[in-house]
Amino acid sequence: MKYSKVNSAYVSGFEVKPIIVEVDINSKATQQIFKIVGMPNTAILESQKRVYSAIRNSGFKFPNGNVTVNLAPSNIKKHGTHFDLPIAISILLASKQLNFNIDNYYIFGEIGLNGEIRGIPGITLLLLDISHKNKNARFIIPKENEEESLFIEKNTVYIINKLTDIIHIFDPEKSENYKASPKNTYYEKNDEQLDFSEIKGQFFAKRGAEIAAAGFHNLLMKGSPGSGKTMIARRIPTILPEMTKDEIIESTKIYSIYGYLNKVIKKRPFRSPHHSASAVSIIGGGADSKPGEVSLANNGVLFLDEFPEFRTDVIEALRQPMEDGIVTISRAKLIATYPAKFMLIAAQNPCPCGYYGDPEHECTCTLNQINNYNRKISGPVYDRIDIRIKIERVKIDDIFSNINEESSATIRERVRKASYIQIKRQGKLNGKLTQKEVKKIIKLDESVESFLKTGAKKFKMTGRGINRILKVARTIADLKGSNKIKIEDIAEAFQFRGD
Repeated sequence: MKYSKVNSAYVSGFEVKPIIVEVDINSKATQQIFKIVGMPNTAILESQKRVYSAIRNSGFKFPNGNVTVNLAPSNIKKHGTHFDLPIAISILLASKQLNFNIDNYYIFGEIGLNGEIRGIPGITLLLLDISHKNKNARFIIPKENEEESLFIEKNTVYIINKLTDIIHIFDPEKSENYKASPKNTYYEKNDEQLDFSEIKGQFFAKRGAEIAAAGFHNLLMKGSPGSGKTMIARRIPTILPEMTKDEIIESTKIYSIYGYLNKVIKKRPFRSPHHSASAVSIIGGGADSKPGEVSLANNGVLFLDEFPEFRTDVIEALRQPMEDGIVTISRAKLIATYPAKFMLIAAQNPCPCGYYGDPEHECTCTLNQINNYNRKISGPVYDRIDIRIKIERVKIDDIFSNINEESSATIRERVRKASYIQIKRQGKLNGKLTQKEVKKIIKLDESVESFLKTGAKKFKMTGRGINRILKVARTIADLKGSNKIKIEDIAEAFQFRGD
């Protein structure tokens, strides 16, 4: 009997499905047949030619007869080129050209015609998920994915450059040379040296940005062109607290699935898609149900400039991730759920021409045009934005002022202290609190509660709006280091709910 099996897996949405790659060789068959079964997709079927050439070009012999590869279980659709390497190794084991125990090894890698092993997406998620479920697991992965083994226990991951390296991995005298040794290099998407000290004036807007950063609150800035909306938005990542290890791992998983090979995401993501982007690119999906911008911005900032210019279906699709911190993509044969705990920073002009209410420029829009423009952001979406700021044009005297503005480092230190207070108190930032958690954690004195009720009635606020006032007020109090929310904290929170 010429039979072997090798452990592998594949990524389905944000989940890992274990797969066994079985090979049976019938050397008595009169015809040379190489067939892959088990519901493979086109990319896997094409691996027949890649594996056949790689085995021959690496100095091995492709076995004669009928070679059958089964990807078990056979009732689910498989995809990806990372089955190339486990298929090749399983064939070599079944044909007795390799002889070693591979039971606890999980193998991944695309293979070239010359036997070269290439990197694949999703390795971070595969390694972490499998190692969590199987403490005895060992891994063989491409050299190109070595950095993604950073979070895995040492001496359990082996790297491979070419097919013939598999022999050395099981050679006690040479195996040490093939153990993964990640260099702890991190992916920094934005290398620009931005700082809040470059923004002159705009105290109210900067205060709103600081509160938003401290509690991870959604923020909308409305103002005429040139008022500084984009400048402020692009500097918000510079005042956010450092990512925790769990956040780094979660974001790295998402980027790995998306196709950022060998990168570890340590810096908080800042994603800024163009307003012409489709719903699939923003929310995620497509034929392979990849994560979209809302997931790539997880634990970071999703900046939507010219917010009303985005398609209505895109804006409305933001409801679920803004409320729940996840996004669910439903397709005919797959339901994928990805993390989407982003901080929404949106910016818009007050009207199509941009100058409605501007003291320096005359607005050329009709009242109907202004109303239609602002109506693009529906009430439910608008209600999910914690802080809303009207930004005035920067005064000329402020632009030429020699006053030293606060640096990002100074603001970040206040944000860091406030964030620490929130994590210690409730295990998460205020902006991520659910309605139930708000009721349980945030308690008000009688006078403060009476003030809140009066304001809520005056502004005809919904229950969701009141909860967001409470969360923002809690963050304001945390920035002051205060255990109790005071009337002035509620009053300031109301100021940031303006239109």
